[in-house]
Amino acid sequence: MYYKFSGFSQRLVGAVAAAAYAPQGLKPLASTESPALVFGTPTKLASDSPAAVSYLGKNKVPDLQKLFQKADGLPVHLKRGVPDQLLYRTTMALTIGGTIYCLIALYMASQPKSKK
Repeated sequence: MYYKFSGFSQRLVGAVAAAAYAPQGLKPLASTESPALVFGTPTKLASDSPAAVSYLGKNKVPDLQKLFQKADGLPVHLKRGVPDQLLYRTTMALTIGGTIYCLIALYMASQPKSKK
């Protein structure tokens, strides 16, 4: 059964499907007019500009692919040497330190305060 709001009784009343889906007094949501242009100026394509490639620099992807795909037994996050090792060890130290700090804080919070 379909319902619609009755303006006369100010309640929901039974209705047929067509009346429930298209009540009178409502306007369609879509506008029939075309919207105004936001950017009316012509645009320039990237392929039209000859200097577009000058700032890109050298493509480093093939070199990095060779480095990361080398079968030397190292995990990917340690393949670039000393900087990666320093970042890895710092992250592990902070993780272990944070875990210990959380455990100490939990232990201190679980102890009742002594009355003096």
